[in-house]
Formats: sequence, structure tokens, C-alpha cells
Amino acid sequence: MFGIKFIKFDSMTYAIHFVDGKVSKEGRGLSFFYYAPKSSIVAIPVGSRDIQFIFNEMTKDFQTVTVQGQVTYAIENAARLSEMLDFTVVSGGKVNEDNFEKLNQRLNNEAKTAASSYIQGLGLKETLRSAREISNTIEDGLKTSDAVRLLGVSILSVDVLSVRATPEMSKALETEMRESLQKEADLAIYERRNFAVEQERIIKESELNTEITVQEKKKQIHEKQAEIKVREAENTRKLREMNVAADLAVEQEKTRLIEMQVENERKMADAKGYALEKTLTPYKQLDWRVLMAIHSNGMSAMDNIGLAFRELAENSGKIGTLNITPDLLEAVVRAPKNK
Repeated sequence: MFGIKFIKFDSMTYAIHFVDGKVSKEGRGLSFFYYAPKSSIVAIPVGSRDIQFIFNEMTKDFQTVTVQGQVTYAIENAARLSEMLDFTVVSGGKVNEDNFEKLNQRLNNEAKTAASSYIQGLGLKETLRSAREISNTIEDGLKTSDAVRLLGVSILSVDVLSVRATPEMSKALETEMRESLQKEADLAIYERRNFAVEQERIIKESELNTEITVQEKKKQIHEKQAEIKVREAENTRKLREMNVAADLAVEQEKTRLIEMQVENERKMADAKGYALEKTLTPYKQLDWRVLMAIHSNGMSAMDNIGLAFRELAENSGKIGTLNITPDLLEAVVRAPKNK
């Protein structure tokens, strides 16, 4: 009525009320009556916003890459932004959202400018692996840009979601990488097989070394056993030699004893013979008849008959005829020895 109206803004909207070209009131979440013919109202949403960016850039090796990402920002100085872009409330109290398109485009341009010099210093493969570095470069470029500062916005974060080459180059890189991975796989298989062969060789060498060690030990055992047998044989031989030497010594002592006994007996025999010879020497010159007469006291009839027959035998040449009957011989033989 009469041009007086009421308007209300939420807490996330920064409002500025101009009356006759001068600021009447400003702030977040305002509500007030105003006189429409003399009033101009600016409303700027101050919450954080996300903008998507995508642009193409040339690498150092003249390959085109596509960088896609997101910038998150917030309105830090709404009054300064209102001076750069027109956020005047249109009829019905609606906020003019078209200005955010301009703001987003300016931020996109600044992001591309910040990334261009960095990407142009990298090769294709390095660029494809540098998403984090590109994000940091764009964020630093936006935060230090005078144009962004004049817009009154604050950069919260920059995220590069993807860095892609052209389809043809991607296919070529995939083929190259596939071949490289295949080579690495083949090399891994070769190394694994080589490792298995090497381990098998080591195991066989260990088994052979163990077998050699066992054979050496067996050889040492056999040599030790042979040495022990030789030593035992030597000891047995020495023992037998000692026994033989002992037996020989005993036999030698027996021989000496026998020789001494024989010598003693011979000497005794010689002594007896000498004594007998000395005893019989006086009788050698005597006639046996004399001797018999000397020892006649101990002679028997048989002895006398024997002497008689001896004399007959000695004088057989002088005897003509001599008859000796069996009866006489029987009587002589059977006669008592003492008669």
C-alpha cells in the first residue's frame, strides 16, 4: 500500500538496503519494511558453492590432456562482490542467480590460467600422474589471484577429479602400458622360475655337500676303523712276539738247564768212571781166577759150576769127549743157589 513493502531474507543471505543511493542497512538474515520508489535492495547468498571445471591443455610433448575438477568457494566479502556484480533483488523478492554464472566463469578462467603454465612444463605421462600437484597449483593460483581477491570470495578447496589424454593417445598408452605390464609379468615369471631353479640348485648343492660330508665322515670312520684294526693287529703281533720271545726265553732257559743237567750228569759220570777206573785199575793185571778166589766167600754152587763150564770152554781144544746130560743141567739149574 502506497509503495511500502516488507521483505525478509534467510540467515545465509547477505542483504544491503540502499535508500537514495546510500546504504540504509546491511547484514545477514535481515527483515524490514522499505519504500519501494526510493529503495534498492541487494541480496547475495553467502553459503559455500561448488563449481565444476573442465578444460583442455597442451603438455610439453605437444599432447592434449583434459583436466576435470571442482572448486569449492564461499562469499567472504559480500559488499565487495556487490560492487563487482549486480545482485539486485528483482520483482517478487527473488535473487538474481545469473551473476553466479559470471562468477563461476571467472573462477574457471583463473583456474585454467593457474594450471596452464604448470601442465605445459610436464610431459604427457607425468601430467597424467600429477592430479594432486595440479590441484595444489590451481588452489595456490586462485588464492593468490588479485582478480579473485577483488571478487570477495574465499577459495575453500580445489580437487582435480581426472586428467585424461585423447582417446587415441589413451589407447596407445594403454597398449604401451599393457605391453610393459606383460613384460614385467614375463620378467616376474622368468625371475620366479629362475629363483626356483636357483633354489633347486642350492638345495641340490646342499644335498651333494651333505652327501660329500657324509661320505667324508664314512671315509674317516673307515680309516679310523682300519687304523684301529691295524693297531690291534700290531698289538696282537707284538703280544705274540712277546709270547714267542717269552716261550723262546723259557725254552732257552730249559735248554740251558738241560745242558747244565747233561753237563752235570756227564761230569758225574766222568767222576764215577774215573773213580771206577781208579778202583778197577789194580784188578786189571790180576787173573780172573784170582779174582774169583778172592771173592770166593760170596760165590754159590751155581757160580762155581759156571766157572767150571768157562774153564771147559777155554780148554775145549784139550778135551776129547765130554758128556753133559740134561739131568745134570736140570739138577744144576734147579739146585738151590746157596748150595
